[in-house]
Amino acid sequence: MQTQEVSITFVADRKIRELNHQYRGLDSPTDVLAFSMREGEFQEINPHLLGDVVISVETAQRQAIEAGHSLEEEIGILLIHGLLHLVGYDHMAEEDAVHMREKEHELWQQIQSELTDYAS
Repeated sequence: MQTQEVSITFVADRKIRELNHQYRGLDSPTDVLAFSMREGEFQEINPHLLGDVVISVETAQRQAIEAGHSLEEEIGILLIHGLLHLVGYDHMAEEDAVHMREKEHELWQQIQSELTDYAS
């Protein structure tokens, strides 16, 4: 099994809004951004780097309240979402979005199961 490296950064809405505007042309905060190192001109420089995941804690907190779960759970879900983007998943087309949501749910269930086993 090959080792991979990911950078995870937690920011406020102001910073993620800047990044969202700079890289996606959207002048609003978002919950998570993923920047793949497996794309573009220099992707072969370090094949062990997957990329960066940036999560807005402020947006995650609002979404956690709306969903009725903890901030930790929301951050876990957003991290999975960002990681899936880094390995090539997307949700631009409805079919892809359904597939990505299914994978997110599957991975979240696996993590929950592992945590339950670990706590026992």
